[in-house]
Amino acid sequence: MESFYRIAADVALTLHFAYVAFVVGGLLLILAGAARGWGWVRNLWFRGLHLAAILVVAAEAWLDLVCPLTTLENWLRSQAGDATHRAAFIADFVHDALFFDLPPWAFTATYTLFALAVLATFYIAPPRRRPRPSGRG
Repeated sequence: MESFYRIAADVALTLHFAYVAFVVGGLLLILAGAARGWGWVRNLWFRGLHLAAILVVAAEAWLDLVCPLTTLENWLRSQAGDATHRAAFIADFVHDALFFDLPPWAFTATYTLFALAVLATFYIAPPRRRPRPSGRG
């Protein structure tokens, strides 16, 4: 059963990494897309989900809440009998890429500034709804 919990913890860590990649990569793609005229970066669903993702992170920081994915990973690792975050090479790499040793205010400021940058993209490259077909035959 320990190996199941270890694998599940690695999956939670990978999901966490994917979430961060969506938030950071999404902003970079929106800015690049605005500069290059990529229409898909103005997709309302994509932009709404992207904004919601960073607002959740910023709210957690302001409210001093631990990320649920971090909590889940830690619980799974404890169920596996792991005392630390050390895991397989890939999991180790992903963990080190996500977690830094900084004071809490630095994370709150970073997440808030990042959320403001994402909000600014709504001015720089506003999302658009796709026009509906007219239905005329």
